[in-house]
Amino acid sequence: MKTCYVIGLAGGTAGGKSAFCEQLAEFLGKQGLKVIDIHMDDYFKPETERPVSKSPVSGKEYIDDNHPDTMDLKSVYSDLLIHMDSGGYDVILIEGLLTLWEKNIFDMLDLKLYVDCPADERIIRRLRRNMSWGKSFEEIAEVYLELVRYRHNEYVEPTKWKADFIINGMAATEKAVIGIGHIVRGELAGGEQIDSNCHL
Repeated sequence: MKTCYVIGLAGGTAGGKSAFCEQLAEFLGKQGLKVIDIHMDDYFKPETERPVSKSPVSGKEYIDDNHPDTMDLKSVYSDLLIHMDSGGYDVILIEGLLTLWEKNIFDMLDLKLYVDCPADERIIRRLRRNMSWGKSFEEIAEVYLELVRYRHNEYVEPTKWKADFIINGMAATEKAVIGIGHIVRGELAGGEQIDSNCHL
């Protein structure tokens, strides 16, 4: 019987990772489990320390927010270990672009999920989100077409095949949340059944 269960969620930018993570955390919490979530976006290095990369298209240089060196992955791993050793949580959720790419983190995962969503859906979501932050359409579209999509193909998309389950990021259903919940409770409690009537 496990005392702490670690779930990793990866997927492309604006693909639904955070939304599914929140739904799963809420559901497991309603089942009486103590849950904490770790978001890799909270570990971006200061902008002055992030790598600058040339676009494969134009050669123009951009601050590369989708490269592994742009995040403090050592601190992500360190905090994961601290939460695991604390004994205060039943489930740890860790989500981000590189959750299934970074080997030290990957090796700590009990369950690996990839939230999949088509590129056209993701770019529309990214545009809406980033424009709500005050960025222009042209700025967002340019960096996506010039660099982001190449980083996705290099570091994110290949990790899909390392996942135990691929989640539909277009419309993650309550059934998907309940299904993952069954797995978690089964491994934590030696086969104890989860209450599938507990709705989000």
